[in-house]
Amino acid sequence: MKKINDRVMLGLIAGLGGNVIKTISDEILLKMKISERSFRTTSAGVWVSTHEEAKNINGQILGALFDFGLASLGGIGIVHVLSKTGRDHVLSKGIVSGISIGSMITAALSAFPQNKVKPKDAASNLAYMLSHAFYGIATTAIAAKIGHESLFDTGPANDYLPP
Repeated sequence: MKKINDRVMLGLIAGLGGNVIKTISDEILLKMKISERSFRTTSAGVWVSTHEEAKNINGQILGALFDFGLASLGGIGIVHVLSKTGRDHVLSKGIVSGISIGSMITAALSAFPQNKVKPKDAASNLAYMLSHAFYGIATTAIAAKIGHESLFDTGPANDYLPP
């Protein structure tokens, strides 16, 4: 398999792949009634004026596009972190990256005053954090697996000192 040697393209692909996992976990947590609403609906709530509009098919498509776009940007950020720190410790780097990116996105979406469908309960927000942890793990694993080795060759930070 040919490895990807462009950081941006690798981040886009890894972010999209990670978001598929996040969306699946989000749907499972929604079906288990742990979460009030999907992340898609919350994302759509930034752009539409009512909860009903966010839940209809057009709102869901809008929310999904917004969600996948942000996931792609997060994937680019994760690839840059891996480029600086290496591809080891995929699980811990993925969890921290996913929860950090997800928390920033959720906080930003909730901060919009026009967002009428933001989750206000702890269970939904915890479900989002869990889904974002899965996103981070999947995105980090995909990037580490399909990224070219040259992207992760980091020199020592103190290479100006003799050994």
